[in-house]
Amino acid sequence: MGRNEPDYEIRQLLKASPGLNLALDYLPGSTMFDPAARDTATVAEASLAVWLDAFTQNVDRTPRNANLLMWHRKLYLIDHGAALFFHHNWATMPERAGAAFAEIAQHILLPWASEIEEAAAFAHERLTPAVIEGILGQVPEAWLDSIPTSQSAAEKRAAYLDFFVRRLGAAHIFEQEAISAHSRLI
Repeated sequence: MGRNEPDYEIRQLLKASPGLNLALDYLPGSTMFDPAARDTATVAEASLAVWLDAFTQNVDRTPRNANLLMWHRKLYLIDHGAALFFHHNWATMPERAGAAFAEIAQHILLPWASEIEEAAAFAHERLTPAVIEGILGQVPEAWLDSIPTSQSAAEKRAAYLDFFVRRLGAAHIFEQEAISAHSRLI
């Protein structure tokens, strides 16, 4: 796939990504999200995307770099590489778990995210500690071993679980931040 990618930057990223890649798909004919095309994101989709990005602390879904594709009239959230700040400084993980997320005010879908409370209820209903643990159990050990810390893969998996469970427990903080940011837009 990397060999045939026309975009140089993406081609280089694909070539530099040896080993197992999960959730990778090629969407032929997809287009970048266009906020001027009002029918591209529903209120429910926008609200859930804003919730997810606040939960994962993803700073990279702004008008400057939306990381959203449209394919067959469906919205696809791509490139979550800017999520989870603590990847770059594990010592900050405990404080980030319960932190607000002021950067959500720059989210490209925020103008349409008028149902953040409903999205939060939906997410809380489905995203339980057991579900999070199941997801983390599927992360390849090689990926965890590649994180430059002295922890074992099992310790890193446990740290991720702790972060996500604590983040979910403190969700009202980032949810209120997103609701307030949305209300400032209207």
